Amino acid sequence: MAKSWGGWAAMLGSNYEAIAMYRISLGVMLLIELCSRFQYLHPFYSDSGTLPLKLLLPKSDSLYKAICMHCYSGSMIYLQLLLAVQVALAVMLIVGYKTKLASIASWILYLSLTLRNTWLNFILDRYFHYLLFYSMFLPLDGAHAVDAKKYKHDHRETFISPGTIAFKVLITWLYWDAGYGKYSDPLQGWTLNAKPLPALDTYVRHTVAARIMYGLLGPAGLRLMTPTVVYAEMFCAPVALLGSLVGNKRVVYATIIGMCSIHIGIAFTMRNTVLLSSVACVAWCIFLPSGVGTDVGFSSEIKLNKRDKLQKHDASTWVKRHGISALIIAAFGCGSVWFEMFSEQCNQSHKHIWSTLLHNRWNVFVGAEEYVTWEIAPGQLADGSVVDVWGKSDSVNWNMPGAGAPCTSTARAGRWRSYPYLAELKGEDGEVLWSYLCRQWDEENRVYEAGNEGKKLLKFNFFMLQADVKPNMGFSATRKRLIHAHDCLSDTNFVEKDDGNETFDFMKRGEL
Repeated sequence: MAKSWGGWAAMLGSNYEAIAMYRISLGVMLLIELCSRFQYLHPFYSDSGTLPLKLLLPKSDSLYKAICMHCYSGSMIYLQLLLAVQVALAVMLIVGYKTKLASIASWILYLSLTLRNTWLNFILDRYFHYLLFYSMFLPLDGAHAVDAKKYKHDHRETFISPGTIAFKVLITWLYWDAGYGKYSDPLQGWTLNAKPLPALDTYVRHTVAARIMYGLLGPAGLRLMTPTVVYAEMFCAPVALLGSLVGNKRVVYATIIGMCSIHIGIAFTMRNTVLLSSVACVAWCIFLPSGVGTDVGFSSEIKLNKRDKLQKHDASTWVKRHGISALIIAAFGCGSVWFEMFSEQCNQSHKHIWSTLLHNRWNVFVGAEEYVTWEIAPGQLADGSVVDVWGKSDSVNWNMPGAGAPCTSTARAGRWRSYPYLAELKGEDGEVLWSYLCRQWDEENRVYEAGNEGKKLLKFNFFMLQADVKPNMGFSATRKRLIHAHDCLSDTNFVEKDDGNETFDFMKRGEL
C-alpha cells in the first residue's frame, strides 16, 4: 500500500474497508426489500393473482422463460421458497460468507423476480439490479467478513479492478443523467425562473417534515435551492473523483455527505422514498477513501506480521486476474449502449429481457410536479352499503389523503402504486387484473362464512383523483377521472363494454 492515499489508484479503485461497508449496507437494504416482497407474492406473482403465468408466458420469448426462474411455477409454496432463498443470500452478503456465490445468485434471482412482473419495476429495482451486478466483480469478503480470515492484506489497501472502475463510471453516469434531465427540462422547472413554481416547491409538501421545511425556507428559499440540486447531481461524482485523485479526503467526505444529505432529505419530504434514498446512499460507499474504518471508528489500526507481505501484481498478472471480468463488464456496458441508442422497438418490448437487463437511464423527477394524484374505489356490497374497496374502508372519502400533510401516495403504498397505471389492459388481462380486487375483498371479509354474505362485493368504480399544485402549499379543487367500472358478478366486463368507461350509478347514495 502506498504511504499516502491518492493518485489514479484512489480515483479508479477502492479499498477493502469501503467495499465491506458497501457489502453490509447493500445486504441490509436488499434484506429489507426482499422481506417486504412476501406480502406481494399472492397479488402480483402467483397464478391466483393479477398476472398468472397463463397470461405472461405466451407473451414472452424462450430466453425470457429460461432466465425467469420465478416463471417456472405460480404456486405460493414455490414462490415463497424462492424468495426465502433470496433472503438467505442477502444474509450471506451481510455477514460476508461465500460472497461471490451470494452476489451472483442474488443478481440472477433479483433479475428473475423483476421479470416475473415487469409492471412493478421502478427505479429502486434498477438500483438493485446494477449494484448487485457490479458486486459480482468486487472482493466483498476482503474485510469485516466471515471469510476475511483467509486474506493476508491490510484492509486499508487501495486497489484497482474492472469492478471498481465500472462502478465509479456507473455512479458518475447515474447522477449526470439525473441532473442533466432536470437541466434540460423544457419547462425549466429546476431553474430560478421556473414558472409558475420551481420543482422543489411542488415536491416538498407531502409529509410533516416537508411542511416544516417549507415553513422554514419559504417559497423564496425553495426557489433558490432548486437549481443547486441540478448542479450537485451533475458534478458530485466528478468532484469526488478529483478529490480522490489529489488525495484530499475532506473533498471526498464532503461530497459523499452532501449527496447522502440530499437523499435523506428526499426520504423525509417525499412519501415512499425511504428505501430508495437509502440504497442511493449505499452506492457512495465505494468512493470512501482508504482508512475510512479508522476515520469513523469502524476499525482500528492493523499491524501486519513481517511474513504477511502485501501482494503486488504487475500489468500481466492484473490482466490474467481480471481479464474475464473486464470482458463481461465491457459486454454489459456495450449492451446498454446498444439498447439505449440502436435497438429497435421490438427489442424494447417486455416480450424480451433486454429492457429489464440493459435499461440504464436515471432521469427521474425531471420536471416540476403539476398535480398530485390519489385513488379511491367506491364499491357496492350485497347488503347495499358502499365502501372504499381500494382503501379497504367502510366509508368513502373524496378528500386528499394524508396524516397531517397533503399526500400524493395511494391508499396502498409499495408495489401497489403501479396498479392504477394498468388501466389500459383489456380482454382477459384486464379481467384478471380488476377481478382480483373483488376476490381480495371477499376473502379478507370472509364473505363465504355464515353471517358474512352481506359483505360480498358486487361492483365498484375505480377513480383517479387529481388536484393541481398551487403556490403557498395550496391545491386546486379536486377533479376525478374514471379509470374502470367493474362488475364482480360478471367475467365479461371487457366484452360487453370494452371501453371500460361505464360508471355504476351510486348517486342515490351520495357516493358519486
